[in-house]
Amino acid sequence: MTSTASELSSSTQEKLLRATEHLIYQGGISATGMDLIVKTSGVARKSLYKHYPTKEALVAAALQARDERWMQWFIAATTQARTPRARLLSIFDALRVWFASEGFRGCAFINAAGEIGDPENPIRAVARQHKERLLAHVLTLTQAAALPDPEETARQLLVLIDGAIAVALVTGDLTITDSAERAASALLGKS
Repeated sequence: MTSTASELSSSTQEKLLRATEHLIYQGGISATGMDLIVKTSGVARKSLYKHYPTKEALVAAALQARDERWMQWFIAATTQARTPRARLLSIFDALRVWFASEGFRGCAFINAAGEIGDPENPIRAVARQHKERLLAHVLTLTQAAALPDPEETARQLLVLIDGAIAVALVTGDLTITDSAERAASALLGKS
């Protein structure tokens, strides 16, 4: 049985996106050249440019794919607990698992935004979209918990999430999630 052109195209794109995501997450956008992406992905340069005319377009697409996978994982990890409060605090259980995983290098979206100065750049737009999606999910959790100000509580929890990610990356202290969870518990009060 032969593969169709669209299956080959999809496979090529998947290889490019996976290789690009891995390379930029491990070494950064600036340190990842197109030659390295071609070599790592095993995709011909001509095919790469057929799908993604610029490095910027390829990186943005790789980050969009990461956003989709990461959000699916995070939503699944934070919606299993029985009570709304437990679901909110399970955010920090999920972060513990992620921080302890092999190859943890912080938030790919914060890292990418830090490398791109122009706030209108498509890569920054993907990073912004990721944070908006993360905030929207946390807001869903705070609303389910019937908190007095779910929007503000969700924003404060996002600060705790991103703060824990940054501290874990910079210091290597993976127990920072314990401090973030205690801060979240205080924020949530006795509800």
